[in-house]
Amino acid sequence: MANDASTVFDLVILGGGSGGYAAALRGAQLGLDVALIEKNKLGGTCLHNGCIPTKALLHAGELADQAREGAEFGVKTTFEGIDIAGVHKYKDGVVAGLYKGLQGLVASRKVTYVEGEGRLSSPTSVDVNGQRYEGRHILLATGSVPKSLPGLEIDGNRIISSDHALVLDRVPESAIILGGGVIGVEFASAWKSFGTDVTIVEGLPHLVPAEDENSSKLLERAFRKRGINFSLGSFFEKAEYTDNGVKVSLANGKEYEAEVLLVAIGRGPVSQGLGYEEAGVAMDRGFVLADEYCRTNVPTISAVGDLIPTLQLAHVGFAEGILVAERLAGLNPVPVDYDGVPRVTYCHPEVASVGITEQKAKEVYGADKVVTLKYNLAGNGRSKILKTTGEIKLVQVRDGAVVGVHMVGDRMGEQVGEAQLIYNWEALPAEVAQLVHAHPTQNEALGEAHLALAGKPLHSHD
Repeated sequence: MANDASTVFDLVILGGGSGGYAAALRGAQLGLDVALIEKNKLGGTCLHNGCIPTKALLHAGELADQAREGAEFGVKTTFEGIDIAGVHKYKDGVVAGLYKGLQGLVASRKVTYVEGEGRLSSPTSVDVNGQRYEGRHILLATGSVPKSLPGLEIDGNRIISSDHALVLDRVPESAIILGGGVIGVEFASAWKSFGTDVTIVEGLPHLVPAEDENSSKLLERAFRKRGINFSLGSFFEKAEYTDNGVKVSLANGKEYEAEVLLVAIGRGPVSQGLGYEEAGVAMDRGFVLADEYCRTNVPTISAVGDLIPTLQLAHVGFAEGILVAERLAGLNPVPVDYDGVPRVTYCHPEVASVGITEQKAKEVYGADKVVTLKYNLAGNGRSKILKTTGEIKLVQVRDGAVVGVHMVGDRMGEQVGEAQLIYNWEALPAEVAQLVHAHPTQNEALGEAHLALAGKPLHSHD
């Protein structure tokens, strides 16, 4: 394996997704000599197969719904159908623009970018295309891929993953979505807007089961109103081909048939066959184990993003990549508080949260120490104008800080920034209540909720 002085770096990063490229950009900014290795496209899952393209589909679906509903606002609009080729052109244009910008960023920071499939060859080296890249430190950031279940083969045609769903050349007449988490409900929402008859199958008792139960129930109510079907509390048993599609059988004996089955049960780490075990890296169920500073058990190796068992979110990858770069550059970064990371599910209506759920708060602080408040968006002028419904729920430690903010409603993802500050700065309700929120905005609903929790409600009942 050839190598020379030009292939010895301060940091060699295996994987150019959110965590990997964030570490590369920040590391180079801090004066580190960085090599970034990626076998597919710079930007990884988020840019090409995840966050960005799915949100483009959801926005196209929102426009379809608005076209159908124009009369409600006194606007004469008609919905003539979905041009799926046009939707893909729009989606791909968004991705292409961001991809070009990211390539320019990496080049401008003078990061050595290597295209090819890399493999960890020692605790201080990665082999790519017959070339060995030595690093004083190695960062593993190889990301994740869609998971399936034993015996459930994804064929890319009738039984598909989210990767296939993003490039599907038609709007399916009907679809079963296996999994009611973030990926499942987002595709259910987009496809319903496009005109698909959708059924979600979720083995746990609620949709978006990682969220506060109140948020789950609000989303379920909204989905029922939209005509999105779902089966909760019974697990998948088997899938069979039919003449026209797929039949899914559940453990409770129920059966569902549709044109396609989307397997959306989550994503698994990409770690097999990459030399991790041979280098002595500790792993569990395919995940690389790392501490709060993203350090593995091998002193020269760190790991970030979907490869480690933390929240599988692009912005978590960004934060972890930056943390590693700053640590290696001799700074003293603070570990990521994963409870303090904002979480947004971009279905219609949106689900947004930061902090901990009511149930978790009761486990941590005791049931008698937890106070909650719900503010209905019916009292918010801007939400009324937009014809959206939902709630903001606050979870507070009695006489103390707000430890959870849980929101359901259109555009609630845009309100999670202030919610993040409220949680991470351990704000008291009275402190938020004295801030003046612009009227009429949906952001004002957060202020109103805190006014109520502080004992001085304005546009809400005592």
